[in-house]
Amino acid sequence: MLEQIKSITFCPKAISLPTLILSLALVSSTYAQVKTETPVINTDIQSFENSKQSLMTKLAEIQYINAKFSQVIVDESNEILQEGEGVLSISKPNLVNWHTTEPDETLIVSDGKDLWFYNPFIDQVSVYSFANSIANTPVLLLTSEDPTLWDAYQVSQHNSNSFLIHSLDANSQVKSLELTFDKEKLSKLSILDSTGQMSHISLIDVDFTT
Repeated sequence: MLEQIKSITFCPKAISLPTLILSLALVSSTYAQVKTETPVINTDIQSFENSKQSLMTKLAEIQYINAKFSQVIVDESNEILQEGEGVLSISKPNLVNWHTTEPDETLIVSDGKDLWFYNPFIDQVSVYSFANSIANTPVLLLTSEDPTLWDAYQVSQHNSNSFLIHSLDANSQVKSLELTFDKEKLSKLSILDSTGQMSHISLIDVDFTT
């Protein structure tokens, strides 16, 4: 699939970003105009560090995920704005294949060096530095084995199965990412953006390898 993507004409400034918030998050550092605000910081530093270490330990056990997903985007009033579905594969280190099939097809692929964003409707590709993208996109923490990347995020733990990753960058388009586990398996991702929209991504038929 990556070889097919590389054959597409590069035209990064002409691409129209899809409305699905995950795709927006992955390329937001280039396109988004964000609001400046002060993030809420957990004053219990020890609790913050314990939660971060606990989550990092859980994610360190995950080497590969292959799953279908369903996605629901809601506004600040919890009104549904959009629904979608697709398939994803994540493999460490830094390999991603995220294929949204509904309502609009898009493909996000990482080879560990570059992040490729493909819109088949207009047959165009945008390419981004993976290192720059992962620094601003907490979803990509799932693919990394570099502990220093976590310095840009605060982690709190709601319960034994739910962790909230909060960006410390006031200009981040993605304000938080919540990861929910079913036992040791990642089952849901919830992404909050700077406009107040929340994207809930539920994993289905997960092939999970530790």
